Amino acid sequence: MPPRSKVVQLPPKVKEWLDQALVESNFSGYELLSAELAERGYSIGKSALHSYGQGFEERLSALRMASEQAKAIVTAAPDDEGSVNEALMRLVQEHLFKLLMSDDGKMDLAKVAKAVAEIGRASVVQKKFAAEVEVRRAALQEAAAVAEGAMASQGMSKEAIDTIKRDILGIS
Repeated sequence: MPPRSKVVQLPPKVKEWLDQALVESNFSGYELLSAELAERGYSIGKSALHSYGQGFEERLSALRMASEQAKAIVTAAPDDEGSVNEALMRLVQEHLFKLLMSDDGKMDLAKVAKAVAEIGRASVVQKKFAAEVEVRRAALQEAAAVAEGAMASQGMSKEAIDTIKRDILGIS
């Protein structure tokens, strides 16, 4: 098994500085970073920094892409009922189960149990939110129906009534 990365072994404050420096330098200038680390008392070669930087850049890029895609999805398909979150929770549950079944006991069971508990709590909150949304939707439907009857009895035009109903229901 290869030795543990020197970068991973850095003290948290130094590693935090290094991560920030990598982002600011657009994942370049490894020689300068190696020299700066040497001045701080840490001997890490440019190759080791480059290897760490590549992995870090890939993870950061994947996170940025996921964030951008999530924003695009929310913009394109608003999710008042939280069905996207529910689907995501189910996906995480499925992957955790697969890990448990395939890891031959090497997994930190306490961490997995904590993740499962957090997913369970999130699921309860999600269901509560979906129920509240449904109650609000029903109340708006009822208000729109009452308003429609009152406006019709006052002789308002069908177009005016429809416009007000859409406003009450939040329909564009």
